[in-house]
Amino acid sequence: MTIAFYIAAVVAVAATLRVVTCTHTVHALLYLIVSLLSVAVVFYALGAPFAAALEVIVYAGAIMVLFVFVIMMLNMTTDTIQRERQWLAPGTWFGPAVLALILLTVMAFTLSQGNSLGGIDGTPLSAKEVGMAMFGPYVLAVELAAFILLAALVVAAHLGREDREVDQLAAERRQRGEPGKQ
Repeated sequence: MTIAFYIAAVVAVAATLRVVTCTHTVHALLYLIVSLLSVAVVFYALGAPFAAALEVIVYAGAIMVLFVFVIMMLNMTTDTIQRERQWLAPGTWFGPAVLALILLTVMAFTLSQGNSLGGIDGTPLSAKEVGMAMFGPYVLAVELAAFILLAALVVAAHLGREDREVDQLAAERRQRGEPGKQ
């Protein structure tokens, strides 16, 4: 299971880097699906099969379907047909297909070997053990992560809000020729 863990971790990092650096949204979405599937393999290798199943069902399944619908809804331009032809080109699917094939090979190999690989033995972790670790020696790291996530949520809410009234008042001032706030 150690080999499966490390290979899946490398695939996850590589696919996530491609998600961030890829400029085409559909390609980035394909790499994100591969990244989530490799994280599920990491969970399974660490002895958390339930978390791995949830990762596949919830994130790689349901949430990615929502992302596909959002991309389809927002991509309403005149050159859509040309873009779709480019998406269906074999070169587009090469990177995600290679990474998914690596994950499939790793899973097949580890399932055929059983526990003879050594290292990570795949013993299941209970929720109590995870909670004791998170709120025991790692409580400061968990709290800092919570604060960072809260700050990101506040920033996203601030950037995403619409100031229609403020924009409307500014447009009315410009129409009247009044100076606005700089």
